[in-house]
Amino acid sequence: MFRGIDEVDWASMQHAYGSAADVPELLRGLASPLPRERETALDGMYGAVHHQGDVYDSTLASIPFLFALAARAGLPDRGGIVELLTSIGGSDDADTFGDTSGDAEDGADEDGGGRDSEVPEDDNHAMAHAAVRAGSAVFLDLVTDGDPQVRRAAPTALVRFHGEPPRVLALLSDRLRDEQEDGVRLALVEGLGLFARLHGGSSAPAVDCLVSLCGPPHDPGLRLAALGQLASCALDRLPADLVPTVVALLHTRSQRIRPSREPVRTSSDTLIGSLRRMRPADEEGAQLLRTLHKALGARTTDRIALLKGQLSCQNTADRCNAVWMSAGLFREWRGAYEEPVALIGEQLGSDEERLRCAAVSVLEFLFTLAVPAADRLADLVEAGTDSRGRGTATLYRPLKALARCGDVRAIPALAEVLRGPAVPNETGYAIGFLGPAAAPLAPLLRERLAEVPLDSPETYDRAAPLLSTLGTLRYAAALPEVLRLLHGTPGDLRLRNALVKALARTVAAFGPRAREAVPALRELLTDETGENAVAAADALREVEGDVEAVLPVLLGALAPERDAGSRRAAAEALGRSGAAAAPALPGLRRLTDSAEVWERTAAACALWEIAGDPDPVLPVFREAWRNPYTRGTVTACLVRMGDAGAPVHDLVRAELASPRRHRARSGGHGSHDVLDDETLLRDCRRVLEIA
Repeated sequence: MFRGIDEVDWASMQHAYGSAADVPELLRGLASPLPRERETALDGMYGAVHHQGDVYDSTLASIPFLFALAARAGLPDRGGIVELLTSIGGSDDADTFGDTSGDAEDGADEDGGGRDSEVPEDDNHAMAHAAVRAGSAVFLDLVTDGDPQVRRAAPTALVRFHGEPPRVLALLSDRLRDEQEDGVRLALVEGLGLFARLHGGSSAPAVDCLVSLCGPPHDPGLRLAALGQLASCALDRLPADLVPTVVALLHTRSQRIRPSREPVRTSSDTLIGSLRRMRPADEEGAQLLRTLHKALGARTTDRIALLKGQLSCQNTADRCNAVWMSAGLFREWRGAYEEPVALIGEQLGSDEERLRCAAVSVLEFLFTLAVPAADRLADLVEAGTDSRGRGTATLYRPLKALARCGDVRAIPALAEVLRGPAVPNETGYAIGFLGPAAAPLAPLLRERLAEVPLDSPETYDRAAPLLSTLGTLRYAAALPEVLRLLHGTPGDLRLRNALVKALARTVAAFGPRAREAVPALRELLTDETGENAVAAADALREVEGDVEAVLPVLLGALAPERDAGSRRAAAEALGRSGAAAAPALPGLRRLTDSAEVWERTAAACALWEIAGDPDPVLPVFREAWRNPYTRGTVTACLVRMGDAGAPVHDLVRAELASPRRHRARSGGHGSHDVLDDETLLRDCRRVLEIA
């Protein structure tokens, strides 16, 4: 297995953490007789040699040895090695399904980077793909290996990399007839679906095979797998009664499900071990339904009906799987989700902790969309008198979800948290979603702000959420506590500039009632670095109402030599100043040609607020719309523009007609994506109502 391994100059190669001199030890660890050592070695391969999908020179050098390990009959855990080889070899572009339209165009991101950036194909990835293809004959024998885990991993590798598609298809079809292990049969069906997606016009036999597997006499799990794969490659071949068929199969499968015959193993304290511990109670069922949901993509009506069926199952594992699958639907697609959200709320009354935790996790990121489940959340919060997070580092999650959907029933429990020995940092932000109704909590927020230490590394983290909500509530009685932090924190405090900006924003929100802060704000105007001068100027304008007095600072911040963050902040402050900021118009017009989309957008908004002329504004808005992260800012300004924004209302109409959330993207999501999308939709409707 390791012939020649010591002849490779591993020390001259690299992986994610530097020298690859330790790679031979990892490779030998994969063949260890001890399960923990094998798991630790596999974790090291993923964590360093194939870190986050990257391919290094050491990754390429490992491929021959990984093939030798995979081919060694009787070696335990070779299924994981086959999966590693498959990942290193990479996926074909056709190996995707479901609608992926709507990703951020032209590489634009939240930071507003380049407009037309492209990432060229990495040579190492191409070489890895070629190397795995060259060794793919090994996978032919692994389809009939004595280890079920290996047989499970082999079909995907074989379909993706072997160069003789007819031979591969014949082998998969033959194995489906002979294979007795349920999990392997499902993997073979997945292989057929992948074959159909990769080989297009020559895939008709694979599609026909999937169709034949969708009906009796096959067992429910196999039929569900076939339906999911058929949805991924031939939607027109699905049965007309897809949803009731799937729900009926799910019920039948749950009644027949057998405990796994695989030995229970104790996982090590590694990423691989953690992932094994996090597997759902019915991992196979989760995968079956996840495949179908993903393949159905934008067919939200079918997916909602399917979720309702899953959430009505008697089996708690089925309901838990449904809750987790709902997360993907809610994050990616727009729809009428009242019924499935209410059903998710019903799971909060379950005796199964795993199911309750899943439900709370989903409701947490739904914000106002969680309102149909608010009664159940409120019941849980009221019953959770011993577990509301008093003295803990995190806020009690049902309470957080209840507050985020704006329900005032969260207020008594939040007051209890604020009176506790330690307040989780996120508490302040959660209270902010209650709006003016949270006013009774303001004195408690003030008390906790007074307790924030002046010289701790955690000062900013503790103060910022409290400041944000006190500003939202315009609770000027907290000004002494705000000034204590402004005057008392040392200059070398961690994140001090961010803290000063947060303090200035809070003073600005207090308005004329914060006149006691004027001397401190004027002192900040002389900040040589300019880091905090813009925030101080904006606050002074709010407190004193004198735009002319702070205009020199804001105009200076627009200068080309200033950093992009200062220029953007100055543009936003000038926009809030209105017509009195007319001297800034030349600088703002110049800023609309910036390479940074956020600067261009902020400058265009300010031009409208100051001059009321749509002509220089709307072209910037149309171009900025290409970046999903600036659409909310653009739309909020269009609301204020009324009829003057009509020439770009086609963008607004197209947004409202799109079924996909504007920030949905493959490979990740933000914690506030759903909230931001719902806010965008609300503002888009307002734009058209006002026009």
